Amino acid sequence: MTKIMAMAEEAIGAPSKSVYRSLADYRQHHPRILPPAFSDFVVEEGGVGAGTIIRFKVRLGGRTRTSRQRVEEPQPGRILRERDVDGTTVTTFTVTPDGKNSRVKIETTYDGARGVAGFIERLIAPRMLAKLYREELKRLDQLARDELA
Repeated sequence: MTKIMAMAEEAIGAPSKSVYRSLADYRQHHPRILPPAFSDFVVEEGGVGAGTIIRFKVRLGGRTRTSRQRVEEPQPGRILRERDVDGTTVTTFTVTPDGKNSRVKIETTYDGARGVAGFIERLIAPRMLAKLYREELKRLDQLARDELA
Protein backbone atom coordinates (compact mmCIF):
# COMPACT_ATOMS: atom_id res chain seq x y z
CA MET A 1 0.00 0.00 0.00
CA THR A 2 1.31 3.45 -0.92
CA LYS A 3 1.11 6.43 1.42
CA ILE A 4 -0.56 9.47 -0.12
CA MET A 5 0.45 12.86 1.31
CA ALA A 6 -0.95 16.34 0.70
CA MET A 7 0.06 19.59 2.36
CA ALA A 8 -0.55 23.33 2.33
CA GLU A 9 0.93 26.05 4.53
CA GLU A 10 0.08 29.75 4.84
CA ALA A 11 0.69 32.79 7.02
CA ILE A 12 -2.28 33.67 9.23
CA GLY A 13 -2.90 37.21 10.47
CA ALA A 14 -3.39 36.45 14.17
CA PRO A 15 -1.31 35.18 17.11
CA SER A 16 -0.70 31.43 17.20
CA LYS A 17 -2.54 30.98 20.51
CA SER A 18 -5.76 32.46 19.07
CA VAL A 19 -5.41 30.54 15.82
CA TYR A 20 -4.90 27.23 17.61
CA ARG A 21 -7.91 27.86 19.87
CA SER A 22 -10.00 28.56 16.80
CA LEU A 23 -8.89 25.36 15.03
CA ALA A 24 -9.53 23.29 18.17
CA ASP A 25 -13.06 24.69 18.60
CA TYR A 26 -15.08 22.26 16.49
CA ARG A 27 -18.44 23.68 17.59
CA GLN A 28 -17.99 27.39 16.84
CA HIS A 29 -14.92 28.24 14.77
CA HIS A 30 -13.59 25.23 12.87
CA PRO A 31 -16.78 24.65 10.83
CA ARG A 32 -16.65 28.29 9.66
CA ILE A 33 -13.33 27.81 7.86
CA LEU A 34 -14.35 24.70 5.92
CA PRO A 35 -14.68 25.22 2.15
CA PRO A 36 -17.94 24.27 0.37
CA ALA A 37 -16.48 20.85 -0.53
CA PHE A 38 -17.19 19.92 3.12
CA SER A 39 -20.79 19.29 4.16
CA ASP A 40 -22.92 17.77 6.91
CA PHE A 41 -20.35 18.66 9.60
CA VAL A 42 -21.44 17.23 12.97
CA VAL A 43 -19.74 17.14 16.37
CA GLU A 44 -20.65 13.74 17.82
CA GLU A 45 -18.68 14.03 21.06
CA GLY A 46 -16.84 16.78 22.90
CA GLY A 47 -16.35 19.91 20.86
CA VAL A 48 -13.03 21.43 21.85
CA GLY A 49 -9.67 19.72 21.38
CA ALA A 50 -8.65 16.19 22.29
CA GLY A 51 -11.39 13.58 22.46
CA THR A 52 -13.72 15.43 20.11
CA ILE A 53 -15.31 13.19 17.48
CA ILE A 54 -16.50 14.79 14.25
CA ARG A 55 -18.29 13.49 11.19
CA PHE A 56 -18.51 15.19 7.80
CA LYS A 57 -18.72 14.64 4.08
CA VAL A 58 -16.12 15.89 1.63
CA ARG A 59 -16.55 16.05 -2.13
CA LEU A 60 -13.41 15.78 -4.25
CA GLY A 61 -12.98 14.74 -7.84
CA GLY A 62 -16.67 14.06 -8.29
CA ARG A 63 -16.83 11.64 -5.35
CA THR A 64 -18.32 12.25 -1.91
CA ARG A 65 -16.80 10.49 1.06
CA THR A 66 -18.10 10.40 4.63
CA SER A 67 -15.43 10.64 7.30
CA ARG A 68 -15.50 10.19 11.07
CA GLN A 69 -12.49 11.59 12.92
CA ARG A 70 -11.21 11.59 16.49
CA VAL A 71 -9.26 14.69 17.51
CA GLU A 72 -5.90 14.38 19.30
CA GLU A 73 -3.57 17.04 20.69
CA PRO A 74 -0.05 15.59 20.64
CA GLN A 75 1.31 19.09 21.44
CA PRO A 76 -1.52 21.23 22.83
CA GLY A 77 -1.28 24.79 21.56
CA ARG A 78 0.82 23.73 18.57
CA ILE A 79 -0.34 20.44 16.96
CA LEU A 80 -3.92 19.29 16.45
CA ARG A 81 -4.55 15.95 14.74
CA GLU A 82 -7.69 14.39 13.25
CA ARG A 83 -7.44 10.61 12.94
CA ASP A 84 -9.97 8.64 10.88
CA VAL A 85 -11.88 6.29 13.20
CA ASP A 86 -12.60 3.81 10.40
CA GLY A 87 -9.58 4.22 8.11
CA THR A 88 -5.99 5.34 7.70
CA THR A 89 -6.45 9.08 7.08
CA VAL A 90 -4.59 11.40 9.46
CA THR A 91 -4.81 15.19 9.10
CA THR A 92 -2.43 17.30 11.17
CA PHE A 93 -2.72 21.04 11.80
CA THR A 94 0.56 22.59 12.95
CA VAL A 95 0.46 26.17 14.25
CA THR A 96 3.79 28.01 14.49
CA PRO A 97 4.28 31.49 15.99
CA ASP A 98 5.53 34.08 13.49
CA GLY A 99 5.99 37.32 15.39
CA LYS A 100 2.52 38.72 16.14
CA ASN A 101 1.06 36.36 13.55
CA SER A 102 1.36 32.64 12.87
CA ARG A 103 1.88 30.02 10.19
CA VAL A 104 -0.45 27.06 9.81
CA LYS A 105 0.34 23.86 7.97
CA ILE A 106 -2.33 21.28 7.12
CA GLU A 107 -0.95 17.87 6.18
CA THR A 108 -2.88 14.71 5.37
CA THR A 109 -1.57 11.18 4.91
CA TYR A 110 -3.46 8.00 4.12
CA ASP A 111 -3.01 4.61 2.49
CA GLY A 112 -3.80 4.89 -1.20
CA ALA A 113 -5.38 2.36 -3.50
CA ARG A 114 -3.36 -0.31 -5.28
CA GLY A 115 -2.75 -0.84 -8.97
CA VAL A 116 -3.80 1.58 -11.69
CA ALA A 117 -6.32 3.31 -9.41
CA GLY A 118 -3.53 3.90 -6.88
CA PHE A 119 -1.23 5.31 -9.55
CA ILE A 120 -3.90 7.78 -10.65
CA GLU A 121 -4.72 8.63 -7.03
CA ARG A 122 -1.04 9.41 -6.30
CA LEU A 123 -1.01 11.83 -9.22
CA ILE A 124 -4.29 13.61 -8.59
CA ALA A 125 -5.25 13.45 -4.89
CA PRO A 126 -2.33 15.45 -3.44
CA ARG A 127 -3.03 18.40 -5.77
CA MET A 128 -6.76 18.36 -5.13
CA LEU A 129 -6.29 18.17 -1.36
CA ALA A 130 -3.61 20.89 -1.36
CA LYS A 131 -5.98 23.19 -3.26
CA LEU A 132 -8.76 22.44 -0.78
CA TYR A 133 -6.40 23.14 2.15
CA ARG A 134 -5.20 26.43 0.64
CA GLU A 135 -8.85 27.52 0.50
CA GLU A 136 -9.35 26.41 4.11
CA LEU A 137 -6.27 28.37 5.20
CA LYS A 138 -7.50 31.44 3.31
CA ARG A 139 -10.78 31.20 5.23
CA LEU A 140 -8.87 30.76 8.50
CA ASP A 141 -6.83 33.87 7.73
CA GLN A 142 -10.00 35.86 7.02
CA LEU A 143 -11.58 34.66 10.27
CA ALA A 144 -8.37 35.52 12.11
CA ARG A 145 -8.21 39.03 10.68
CA ASP A 146 -11.91 39.67 11.33
CA GLU A 147 -12.26 38.19 14.81
CA LEU A 148 -9.05 36.86 16.35
CA ALA A 149 -6.31 39.47 15.83
